[in-house]
Amino acid sequence: MPLLRKGYVNLIGITDSISRATCIQYFNAPEVTNTHVVDYSKLPDLVAIALLSCAFASVARKSHTPGAGLWLSGWILIAVHFLAFMFLRVPGVVGSGAMFIGLASLPAAAALFVRASLPYRDEPSSGWMSVSFIASSSIYIGALCFLPNHSAFLFPAALLFGLFPLATAVVALPDFQHPLRWGLVGLQALLTIYLLLVQYRAGNGSDLALNGLLFTSYLACCLYFWQTHEEYSTGSFITSLGFLAWSLVFLIAPLMLAFLPGVHVESEVWNLPKYVVATGMILLVLERQIEHNKYLALHDELTGLPNRRLFQDRLRIALERARRSGNGTALLLVDLDGFKQVNDSLGHHVGDGLLRQVGTTFANRLRSSDTVARTGGDEFSVILEEPVTRLDAERVARQLAELIERPLEVDGHMVCIGASIGVALYPEDGVTVDAICIAADLRMYDVKNGTLRGVGTDKTSILPHSGLRPQVAARSM
Repeated sequence: MPLLRKGYVNLIGITDSISRATCIQYFNAPEVTNTHVVDYSKLPDLVAIALLSCAFASVARKSHTPGAGLWLSGWILIAVHFLAFMFLRVPGVVGSGAMFIGLASLPAAAALFVRASLPYRDEPSSGWMSVSFIASSSIYIGALCFLPNHSAFLFPAALLFGLFPLATAVVALPDFQHPLRWGLVGLQALLTIYLLLVQYRAGNGSDLALNGLLFTSYLACCLYFWQTHEEYSTGSFITSLGFLAWSLVFLIAPLMLAFLPGVHVESEVWNLPKYVVATGMILLVLERQIEHNKYLALHDELTGLPNRRLFQDRLRIALERARRSGNGTALLLVDLDGFKQVNDSLGHHVGDGLLRQVGTTFANRLRSSDTVARTGGDEFSVILEEPVTRLDAERVARQLAELIERPLEVDGHMVCIGASIGVALYPEDGVTVDAICIAADLRMYDVKNGTLRGVGTDKTSILPHSGLRPQVAARSM
């Protein structure tokens, strides 16, 4: 398969760190000996990217960063890019294949980076959009590398950049649509127009086309990463800046070759944006892990509700706010009746599912200004913010108890439990955090033991579907 290597001297010098002088010297040489066909100058870059990829994989393995797997796949493709370009000087099919693989890996990695930035990355059509761009770029680069004498093939190959994503977006339109999706379709349509305008230009049309493809690919990475990581952090800023610099390499380098041919720029300068992006991504993953650890320190991992530590802090703030305003604040202490029987009879996975369902039920019922927390194994606490009266608090307690007493389906089991709820009000029942918590706790045990007026004791037997109906205990004060 023919490969116009001389025609791609500038192109190679831009897309990778091969110096222009070295390429010219090699391509103009009468013959190449097998002892010099492997370009070991790429080995440091390959090792550096491999080490960064391993570091990224290590910190991303237990992270909670969305799209980290796609980022890692992209960096593996960048490593493939450097590995392939080590064999660029091998004569014949091997060298031609190395050029194709090395060039095609760059837009393919960019497609994965873009998809990782999308909030709808798990939507099926998002995968098809990525595949369509990877296929289009591979076909187009293949045409540039392997079909230099069949320039007519470049026209349909360029059209694929606009047609593939548009067709995918239209087919998925009944089920999914998003402004970012149409922005991506528009960007690739502009790329198609650019390719059609420059690819047949005499002399450097192929260079302009390929540089435009790579510039658009990494500019999209910058734009979409910045759009979906609007919160300021060192990692997101460095990554966005690195993607921008990476895209500008494919714009600045050809301009320098055209207007400043005598200026020599070391190859490491063109590769620097890659390392900036990799470093930024590692920082971003570490920042997300730190944020997640802080979240776990203040929230219950099972239900996602505030834990006792955060609850105590919010109760202290609520009492201080009530003291300044002179209004009331209520504390509801909820203990699930019969939870131990559910855990012992149906297993811990059903018990965990029951706790999650109860937490969700409480959170959906209460106002956004109120706080519901899991403060014990089967114990929940609710802070009703001001203004609130005892009648308001007791009404809410009855409603929560009624919600819990309804049959709940958990992992295919119909489970019925009850709730004992103690209500304490500020300032009638206490003016400090400890005092009001003790008051609510004592009243909750009074409800559970049936010593408060109005408490029912509905004891029933086993439900056929679940195998257990725990005691439905006292509801509220």
